[in-house]
Amino acid sequence: MELAGARVLVAGATGVLGGDLARALAGAGARVALTGRDDGRLQALAGELGGAPARAADAVDVHSVRAAVDAAARALGGLDAVVVAWGVVAFGPAAEADDAVTEELFAVNTLAPMSLVRAALPHLADGGAVVLLSAIVADAPTLGMAEYSASKAALSAWASVLRRELRSRSVAVLDVRPPHVDTGLVDRALAGTPPRLPAGHDRDEVVTAVLDGLREGAREVVLDPREKRLVRR
Repeated sequence: MELAGARVLVAGATGVLGGDLARALAGAGARVALTGRDDGRLQALAGELGGAPARAADAVDVHSVRAAVDAAARALGGLDAVVVAWGVVAFGPAAEADDAVTEELFAVNTLAPMSLVRAALPHLADGGAVVLLSAIVADAPTLGMAEYSASKAALSAWASVLRRELRSRSVAVLDVRPPHVDTGLVDRALAGTPPRLPAGHDRDEVVTAVLDGLREGAREVVLDPREKRLVRR
């Protein structure tokens, strides 16, 4: 995909990584639309990007999500790509997890991205792309993070099926599974105390890998454990 001129909706743009991705896409010449829960931060980022179309939406409110997608498509005249960077985390032993917390993890990390992509597909051009920010725990479930790991693994599994189902439209589905990135997410956990985590991976490398993956039509971005760097494939 050629990023210059591409019409891209970034969901979760008020988060650290989502904001970084929106800035990088705009810097590459994409026409970016934004959605996120914090309207104040959303409008500030929209102004920073020269008045990008922006509409607040709560990830777990399917009606507001669909309205934000439809508004972005109208403002941009369609969509060439959607980038979903929503996420919440919780910690603690699996046997002691709170059911309400588990439900919210799956609502935000799994069901909300699915809902947004379904809303976006009628607007998405053939040859376009879907980018889903998953996590390394989809491949390596982590002690003290069972429910979070499961929510990301479910999203990754869904992405693999979606990719095959969209082949007839040549729509790329990029599943991004980076290691821990220091975005402050662990400090806003829904519950529990984080286990010992590795040093945060370089955010700039994650952003660069996503943009390069979009350009190349890659299927996934994952960590090469030997090289300790992100690879696209």
